[in-house]
Amino acid sequence: MENGLGNIVTGKVTSITKFGAFVTLPDNRSGLVHISEVSFTYVNDIREHLTEGQEIPVKIIGVDRGGKINLSVKQALKAPAPSRGRAPERTSPRASAPPGPQTFEDKLKAFMSDSERKMGDLRQQEKRPARRRK
Repeated sequence: MENGLGNIVTGKVTSITKFGAFVTLPDNRSGLVHISEVSFTYVNDIREHLTEGQEIPVKIIGVDRGGKINLSVKQALKAPAPSRGRAPERTSPRASAPPGPQTFEDKLKAFMSDSERKMGDLRQQEKRPARRRK
């Protein structure tokens, strides 16, 4: 089987490091799946997504001059469907958080919302004339 650029093949995870996973391809060559190419979401610990000995579909996304093969798991899978509608905005990050882990985008949205509210309050205070004591 020829491992050409853009092909999707099934490989076996041989070792896992903090920056990615090494995968053996069907022609016994080895390639690297960088941690950023494991999932569509942020990956803090690659061991939560892959295990040694696991067979996974990978897409060959690059071969450098030295013959090193760059692989991607997320490009071998279909992208998740975009969510319909907007999530309700929270006024404060201390507001009741939804159960389960929050994504970076959720945390950023909560921070921006809270920041805008606070900046609005500051602008209102600046517009009010200062009261003088008699």
